[in-house]
This record gives sequence, C-alpha cells and structure tokens, in this order.
Amino acid sequence: MAGPLRPSNLTTSRKVNGMAADNYRTAGPLLSELGQELAAFVGGDPNGIFFYVEIGEGWVRPSLFRAEGDMVRFYPPDDPILSDILFDIWYTEPDPTKRWSVMEYVVEDGKFRAEYKFPDEVDVTKPDIERREAALRAHFGDRKVVYPPIEGMTEWKPSPTT
Repeated sequence: MAGPLRPSNLTTSRKVNGMAADNYRTAGPLLSELGQELAAFVGGDPNGIFFYVEIGEGWVRPSLFRAEGDMVRFYPPDDPILSDILFDIWYTEPDPTKRWSVMEYVVEDGKFRAEYKFPDEVDVTKPDIERREAALRAHFGDRKVVYPPIEGMTEWKPSPTT
C-alpha cells in the first residue's frame, strides 16, 4: 500500500473545507486514518475512492465507492472500525449544533479531500437515497455503478417456453 494519505489544498484560513481550523488540526489525523482504513477495505489502493457519509447522534450511513476503469464499484462498508473513526471525527466539534451532517471524502493521487454539509444545508434525519445518488453522479457522472449481489438472493431467470 502507498504511504499515508495527505490532505489536499490545506490552507491556514479560519475554515478548512467547512471545518474550523482548530477542529481540523484534531480531525486531520483521524481523516488520514479513515483513508487508510478505506484503502484496506478496497484492497490497498485508495485512489479513486468516493466515501459518502450521513451522520447524526447515534447513527451513521456510510457508502463507499471506488472508480475502477469505466465503472464504479460499491463496497458495503459494514466495518465497525469505520463507524468508530467517523464518530471520532464528528465529535471533534464540541458544539453539537455545529457538527456536520454529510461528509464527502475523496482520494486522488494519494491525497484526500473531505467536504462537509451542515444541518442548515441538508436534513439527514429523513433517509433519502436520492441525496447519495446525486452526490455519486456529481462525482462520477454517468459511469455504471456495480453493486455486489445480495447474499441469499438468486438471479431470476424466466422459465423456457416450449
């Protein structure tokens, strides 16, 4: 696997990708750790990762995608370590009214970029698959998304006609 992920476009302004700079100093190492965990999840090479997360008190809805040639593969991120890291990042903001609701985490050329949306921008208390799909399309365009088969399901095949 490549070395540690580095943040891209890091600035010294008061805000970094929507997060207060003081919180970013705390969250930055956690965001790098998140990237390492995601890289392991997809087999080692993190380039092409798009990680979409909606979060609230006591729950998290992560979705992990990775560009693979002409397509995008979905990886079911059911790892409790990911949830722990996400909550650690979320709780770096001590004021619950200022915590992010959505994070889009992208890895390109060994660098990560994390962008946030806050409760005044999006209401994640109501599940909405279309929010995730819109973010996915905004990032990958019309590339085909491949989802793994659902365990226990079989493909329906029509019976032959005689």
